[in-house]
Amino acid sequence: MSGGIPWKRLELAVLCVYALVFYADLIRRSLRLSHDYSGRLYGLRAGSLAGHLNDLSDAQWRNFRGNLPVLTVVMGAFMIVANGLRYGYSLKGRGASLSWLILSLSYLCYLHGACVGFILVIAWINYAIVKLFARYKYCTGLIWCFNLGILILNRVYEGYSFSLFGEKLAFLDNYRGTFRWHICFNFVVLRMISFGCDYCWTLCSSHFDHKKHMQKCEVCYSGKTCYFALQEKGLSIEKYTFLTYLCYLTYAPLYIAGPVVSYNAFAAQLDVPQKNYSVGQICCYGLRWILNFLLMEAMTHFFHYNAFVVSRLWRQLTPFEIFIISYGVLNFMWLKFFLIWRYFRFWSLVGGVETPENMPRCINNCHDLESFWKSWHASFNRWLVRYLYIPLGGSRRKLLSIWIVFTFVAVWHDLEWKLISWAWLTCLFFVPEILIKSLSNNFQAKSALGLFIQRELSAIAGAVTISCLMVANLVGYVVGPSGIKILISQMAQKDALPALALIFTTFYVGVKLMFHIRDAGKKHGSQTS
Repeated sequence: MSGGIPWKRLELAVLCVYALVFYADLIRRSLRLSHDYSGRLYGLRAGSLAGHLNDLSDAQWRNFRGNLPVLTVVMGAFMIVANGLRYGYSLKGRGASLSWLILSLSYLCYLHGACVGFILVIAWINYAIVKLFARYKYCTGLIWCFNLGILILNRVYEGYSFSLFGEKLAFLDNYRGTFRWHICFNFVVLRMISFGCDYCWTLCSSHFDHKKHMQKCEVCYSGKTCYFALQEKGLSIEKYTFLTYLCYLTYAPLYIAGPVVSYNAFAAQLDVPQKNYSVGQICCYGLRWILNFLLMEAMTHFFHYNAFVVSRLWRQLTPFEIFIISYGVLNFMWLKFFLIWRYFRFWSLVGGVETPENMPRCINNCHDLESFWKSWHASFNRWLVRYLYIPLGGSRRKLLSIWIVFTFVAVWHDLEWKLISWAWLTCLFFVPEILIKSLSNNFQAKSALGLFIQRELSAIAGAVTISCLMVANLVGYVVGPSGIKILISQMAQKDALPALALIFTTFYVGVKLMFHIRDAGKKHGSQTS
């Protein structure tokens, strides 16, 4: 044991030196690429940092950033009124639902105008289906079919036109609000499915063993209630009312982008506001968000990764430069969603509703697909596990169910072939990881040499997985299905081999660093416990 510690420290020192040199070179090359191509990149705007242009080529980030002042005013007004009514008049359940619903519908009317009518009609139909057929075994299948149909029709008809339902309603097309309703409705679909399934499963009686859960959960053992317990613990039947259901679908802090919260967890917090985060912790959470927003501003001013994708200039780059852009785009996307989701989660926490954290781990600290998807849009991952993966058979049919799950994820995002390609490529890369994990679980190395070999093979497997993940995201978000042939031809050239070897080595080093980080975390956890 004593001989192993210095060896691990030496390995860590070498890995850190490599990482520092690599990232220094990556930053240098990124700055040069952004400078050399700035005149040919789309989406750059006048910046506010050292005279640099700001990369606002991503429409989602541009809209969120531009609407931040208005959103913050809305958040402040909503929280002052909602919390004032809730705590001033001790509102619970029905009272809290009604006040939140009125405030949320006012917000939706500003966003979508007359199109709020579409939302209410679809929500009512879903509610009627759930209440009429909840006691039948095929109800959950019926709920899924209805919501998938709505999801596809919304995209095909681009949110519908009022004139489709008669010339007398055509004038309402002039009052469609400032934000396309069918884009936000993707999250409403998840909530409608959640309500329906939670209600059906409650009627069949909940199998959640709360006492057993408390023995393993530090939060619940301390006297509080964790999110998982709120989600799994069935509510009384009278909690599944149309008023609470509508409040759940339209709850302003989570309406636009989530995070995704189950109906059970949301309705439970109408009666008892979350207590897992103190006022001080929520303030620190908000402060950290501001610091990360400043980091994003620095990133988009100095590194124009996304503009390269929008401008389609990747074909003129070398293989290593393509890697730099794709790696930069992934980090940009991670930070973008990190900021968007944490903003709305902060708003929800101030209102007394806890939701799962969407980005609990940095993208650069995931060396397998399973941990990546548990950390990227984590609340959606939890939703998929509860409402799709487990009903499909869970781990017993994992090799089959992942294809259905990822296809749904792609369709849920948008009806585009590049997203379907991304989903199926991800599944294709997922299959060997599942098989290797199942084999490695049956093999336990005991000798020092065996542990060393197992760790090295795990690091190589992690590097392969990251390479596959990069390819899947290149197809989904950078080159698209049409650019695969060009990408392969560029990567197959002899000149590209050294770059590919360097990239793979870097992934290997990254995985080894992740191992050291996990080991340090386990050691710290054992010491504190």
